[in-house]
Amino acid sequence: MKTFRQPEQIDLLPYMGKWLALALLVAALAGSASAFFLFALERATSIRETHPWLIWLLPLAGFAVGLAYHAFGKRVEAGNNLLIDEIHDPKNTIPFRMTPLVLGGTVISHLFGASVGREGTAVQMGGSLADQLAHHFKVDAQTRRLLIMAGISAGFASVFGTPLAGAIFGLEVLAIGRMRYDAILPCVVAAVIADQVGLSWGVHHTHYAAGAIPPLTGSGLLATLCAGVLFGLAGMVFANATHKLSDFVKARVRYAPLRPLLGGLLVALAVTVLGTQRYIGLGIPVILESFAHQLPASDFIGKLVFTVVSLGSGFKGGEVTPLFFIGATLGNALAPLLHLPFATLAAVGFVAVFAGAANTPLASTVMAIELFGAEIAPYAALGCVVSYLFSGHTGIYRAQRVGHAKPHRDLPEGIRLSETSAYRPAHPTATTAEE
Repeated sequence: MKTFRQPEQIDLLPYMGKWLALALLVAALAGSASAFFLFALERATSIRETHPWLIWLLPLAGFAVGLAYHAFGKRVEAGNNLLIDEIHDPKNTIPFRMTPLVLGGTVISHLFGASVGREGTAVQMGGSLADQLAHHFKVDAQTRRLLIMAGISAGFASVFGTPLAGAIFGLEVLAIGRMRYDAILPCVVAAVIADQVGLSWGVHHTHYAAGAIPPLTGSGLLATLCAGVLFGLAGMVFANATHKLSDFVKARVRYAPLRPLLGGLLVALAVTVLGTQRYIGLGIPVILESFAHQLPASDFIGKLVFTVVSLGSGFKGGEVTPLFFIGATLGNALAPLLHLPFATLAAVGFVAVFAGAANTPLASTVMAIELFGAEIAPYAALGCVVSYLFSGHTGIYRAQRVGHAKPHRDLPEGIRLSETSAYRPAHPTATTAEE
């Protein structure tokens, strides 16, 4: 007598129900937190632009942020890297204090003029809030991993208004060359719903217009590949410079609150000497300019330096929006040399420098499609993939693991990006011809 076996699709129903419920909770928390953060950020930016003298209080603001983390946030100071580490090697619940600390620290940084982004804040809030659910429901380690990944996706999606890119980012950012498909349902559901939650709170995302995208020709293909190389090198320079400055400052300034104080003083002096606040804050007005007309070739260098000093000295925020600025202005500068429309190459640079610095070419390509339309897809895909390859085994997230090394580099699976520069493969022992 045959034993009845119900279809596996029936067994999936409890799994679907569980993750739809958990992802909905994650999305509600992360989407609401991102909405509050974006409203606060908009208000802080408006105040700073109305009162430009606030830049001179940036050193004191940096000291206050550094002191808060020194007193209450040592366990969460690693930020996004802590989230990645906990997904790969779950140990301790991420403290809830990560959310208010990174929220307050980022808003203060923007209020007084640091050059930082916002993705890090949204991702950290999403991940830490998701981990509070994991702790509350006492889930196993595997479920906890997926919940944190869903929180990362939800935070990214809701802060940029790119739900598909957010979902893929949560899957792709953990390891170079490898994605976890067991998390695809929670990441996609959390990202899509979190974006809708933000919109329901009244969030309005910046609209970027890349204009008419030309058909891809042989010369356009070659130009995009060449630009992709430079975008990847720019991402590599940004990541390495930020890490090296951070290490340098930590080695020479032992008292942590003094680091952003000194960084804030440098930024304030530079703003005064240059006579412009063009390179502080998010820089969205300049990004929009890069799609509208030709800009000075120095803009991407200015933003790179200001952001490296701000993040390397300890200000809180994120790297992604400054990377958008660097990429868009670099693409704008390269366009006349490569004979492509400046708006098209600015759009490609917008996502490609991020792709190289974060090692997320798929999420970056999908983000380009969500922001600029499907016509940009071939240009964005080429630019992002080449940028990813040429950025090397470095990146803005030191806790990223190597799942499958990029071509021409022999690295063991699971090694952290922070360890790759010191890794030396063992040479095989020479053998004689005799057996």
